[in-house]
Amino acid sequence: MKNKKGIKNRSFFFLISFLFLTSLLSIKTLKKVDTQDIRISGSELFSQNDVVKNSSLNFPIRLIFVETNLLEKELKQNLSLKNVSVNRELFPFGLKVHINSRIPIAYGERILNDEKILGFIDKDGIFINKQNVDEKNLNKLTIQVFGWKEKFKKILSEIFIAIENYELEIVKITFSSDGFLTVEEKDLKTIFLGFKPNLINYQLQIINNLKNEFKKNSFSKKIDNIDLTNPDKPKIKVFKP
Repeated sequence: MKNKKGIKNRSFFFLISFLFLTSLLSIKTLKKVDTQDIRISGSELFSQNDVVKNSSLNFPIRLIFVETNLLEKELKQNLSLKNVSVNRELFPFGLKVHINSRIPIAYGERILNDEKILGFIDKDGIFINKQNVDEKNLNKLTIQVFGWKEKFKKILSEIFIAIENYELEIVKITFSSDGFLTVEEKDLKTIFLGFKPNLINYQLQIINNLKNEFKKNSFSKKIDNIDLTNPDKPKIKVFKP
């Protein structure tokens, strides 16, 4: 009899505890998240206010109604982030936002609604607004990109990869308003690449080959520009004495 009574008491205790915990969790999830309940990790560049301002969610908002996937997408886009994860937490209560920032490797300029916007470009060819970059990453930038557009990301990424893999010293990349690509290499000067992004890897190989060849006889000092719009028939213009 005592054993049965003890089992009943324990069962009753566990039931009460379960109901209490369930009620507590329900209350917590219905509690509203405000700015001070947002905890950011991974970067010191962004504040709680940055999270709120760059989201379509209306804070304060009940924790259960926070669309974490939507918030992640908006923050990644609006703050030029490489990645971001958002998690609801009950203990401690609030939102945990972990940020992976993009690292700039070039200065950038884009035209948006006829307005010139200055910023930076990362290795994936992504444009980063000035306010979303940590200044300590800007000391060694030597490349400038003009005329950036979303559709040029892949071409830029290929150029940056070539700079790493070859001995190229490209210092300027320019897209005209109609998409004509021109690069400037430290030794080979101005190089016209044209409108065909599918040729970029082939063109970069030719640039590297030309640089290696010209280094042997210092011919690069005589070059004015190189036309690689047809990479099978390079045209080299030299300075006239």
